[in-house]
Amino acid sequence: MDVSMHIIRSELAPLGRLRVAINLGNPVLAQRAADGTLAGVSVDLAWEIAVRLGVEMELSNFATAGAAVAALQDQACDLAFLAIDPDRRTVLDYTAPYVRIEASYLVPSESRFRSVRDVDVADVTIASGLNTAYDLFLNRSLKQARRIHTPSSQAAVALFLEGGADVCAGVRQTVEAAARDRAGVRLLPDSFQAIDQAVALPRERPHGRGFLEALFEDLVASGFVARRPVASGQDAALAIGPGRPAPA
Repeated sequence: MDVSMHIIRSELAPLGRLRVAINLGNPVLAQRAADGTLAGVSVDLAWEIAVRLGVEMELSNFATAGAAVAALQDQACDLAFLAIDPDRRTVLDYTAPYVRIEASYLVPSESRFRSVRDVDVADVTIASGLNTAYDLFLNRSLKQARRIHTPSSQAAVALFLEGGADVCAGVRQTVEAAARDRAGVRLLPDSFQAIDQAVALPRERPHGRGFLEALFEDLVASGFVARRPVASGQDAALAIGPGRPAPA
């Protein structure tokens, strides 16, 4: 066996199989198919990593990103597909991003808000999925508006539609889908955050991270990453190349 691959496997799959956390809280990247199996760009990439490593894979699905982060920190999994966030960087390492999504606000049709810049005012309540990437961003950026936390992004949408909050924050595709067939709500046209998605792994895995960086560069160059979102009904434009700088 090649010594370098032996080291890489010891870092990425120390138990001899690749244990991957999939966040079902972001349906843009991962979904449960009609037959109960997991699907989406995150799942496709996880399989490709396992194939290139030459190991078996064990998928674990989580309802929220926070639960996936906890599993990775507790060493219950080896990799997790997550949004890059500066708060998480204190305990996790990341590859370069492979997909970028946006977060925006869902508001009542009659709302005075026309831009995401209008929302951060006193007495406004924002439904937000606890410890999602956009929630962590809002925690750092909001000055006046108050968040009402829910266990998941889907629960935040439900709370807003029930009248429990003035605004709902979320991934654009998620809140857009919620607004599509409902009268009385609309999605703001701009975004308050661009969210880079990457593979998260425990810190101090330099050989494993290097392997993943090289693999993703190859998968982007070949068009693999751009094709996978389309296969699950998403936009190919979500895919971005390794090394693209995160938004300021």
